[in-house]
Amino acid sequence: MVPVPQLIRDAVLLLARMVLGVVLVAHGMQKILQGVSATAQGFGGMGIPLPEAAAVITMAVEIGGGVLLILGLLTPIAGVLAGLVLAGAVVFAHLSNGLFAADGGWELAAGLGVGALVLAVVGPGRFSLDRLLLRRLRGPETPAGP
Repeated sequence: MVPVPQLIRDAVLLLARMVLGVVLVAHGMQKILQGVSATAQGFGGMGIPLPEAAAVITMAVEIGGGVLLILGLLTPIAGVLAGLVLAGAVVFAHLSNGLFAADGGWELAAGLGVGALVLAVVGPGRFSLDRLLLRRLRGPETPAGP
């Protein structure tokens, strides 16, 4: 493997967080604009258990998790929660429709979910609030001893 310079790695992680976060927020806003009742009714029609609770949780994770990913804040938690919500979307809403998103298939939900899990595992990179807060918690860096 060819090593990737840290600046490029961090820039790509920032780009991934931004794109994934914006898509999550947009999907959450679609559900908010439809309303909890309409979203829950749709979820119920797909066989999602506890559709009202699932609708509220999905909206919160898509919007809240999307914003957290954009900011690079609580990235492991936001990534795992988004991954779980999107796994549910794959299983309950998309798997039976085949691969392609144009046909209601699972490709988009699976790609977003895996992307969220990758960010949860790899981390948000240097250009993130997680990194800024971690630096503040650790305090000023001291030079290594002899």
